[in-house]
Amino acid sequence: MTRNLLFVGGGIETLPGLTLAHGMGLRVLVSDRNPQAPCMAVADVALIADTYDGAATIQALKDAGERPDGVVCLGTDVPLTVALVARAFDLVSVSYQTARIAMDKLAMKDRFKERGVPIPWYAPVTSTDHLRELIAAEGFPLVIKPVDSRGARGVTRLTEDGDPDWAYACAESFSPTRRVMAERYLSGPQISTESLVVNGKVYTPGFSDRNYEFLDRYAPFFIENGGDLPGSLPEETRRAVKELAAEAARALDVRNGVVKGDLVVSEGTPYVIEAAVRMSGGYFCTHTIPKSTGVELVRHAIHLALGDKVDENALIPVRENPVCQRYLFPEPGRVIEIEGLERVRRDPAVFYLELRVKPGDVIAPIQNHPGRAGVLMTTGATAEEARANARRAVETIQIKTTPQ
Repeated sequence: MTRNLLFVGGGIETLPGLTLAHGMGLRVLVSDRNPQAPCMAVADVALIADTYDGAATIQALKDAGERPDGVVCLGTDVPLTVALVARAFDLVSVSYQTARIAMDKLAMKDRFKERGVPIPWYAPVTSTDHLRELIAAEGFPLVIKPVDSRGARGVTRLTEDGDPDWAYACAESFSPTRRVMAERYLSGPQISTESLVVNGKVYTPGFSDRNYEFLDRYAPFFIENGGDLPGSLPEETRRAVKELAAEAARALDVRNGVVKGDLVVSEGTPYVIEAAVRMSGGYFCTHTIPKSTGVELVRHAIHLALGDKVDENALIPVRENPVCQRYLFPEPGRVIEIEGLERVRRDPAVFYLELRVKPGDVIAPIQNHPGRAGVLMTTGATAEEARANARRAVETIQIKTTPQ
């Protein structure tokens, strides 16, 4: 009997997961409030429902006479809706309480502090006057962010020459609940991890150096320019980071599910910045992890959501192939011409290329991750060669703009 898998969210980064699910012989349901979302046209059943509204998603399923056998989200930060659907239909998922904590950065930090997980200093910020008090007590630099947003929206680095009033207003404007927090900015390598938790045991095949080469160029915003797998840190440090990612998963009480971690190694010590209880965006779980490690994380996460037995041996990397991911950052303005795409597509070192703009589109100054204009991924015999291949491909693609 064919089983039903529900994806909550039908964006472009979810599409590879949907394709994989179809290849696994599953009947795929997709819920999204946008009937034109990329996954809706290829889903077996398309449900119109706000991905942040669990009750509406459940009602849409019932109205359509559908019962899922599993529910996931991929590239969309909606674990609360996933947990509610799972509870309504008695499916495998993180708990409602875990999802609620993971969706609220202050609640998450409170939980980590309570469970002894190393994290940067942090505090809620109630006003600009309060922010100035925190600055006087803690100094610079600080990270100012909305408590409940995503994609680096409203996140800024506040330094001595920054404007606290503006930083607070920027963060508040991206918070649905108008809540702001501050945390100490820790310098050092930043790491992305992705773990699958199976019956309480944590496997972390996903490990990538996050690339922040444009930290000053786009200041005060945090704009990540892809990442490098398998990572350049010493093996001992990598083990410590993976153990900390597992600590974070346990602190969030995840027994079965995916945990995406953002960590930093500052002065030799790893700290958790944030963790999310869902499959990652940015094609980390769908493309770069499998290409580098041989671990098909999404396939195993789907099996877990369906209640299948997961082959835990298959969660252990069988290789460490160098993979480099980089984004495209054209000058702001109206796109008038794009050159070099076919040349890059023919490059054997480039295994993925996605352009997100076309002639006539207007490119705004970059302030968060959704504003990036495209992405590509490369391989190489060494990490240096993979990075060189990516740099060459990025330089070949010329997105020409004219100022508005």
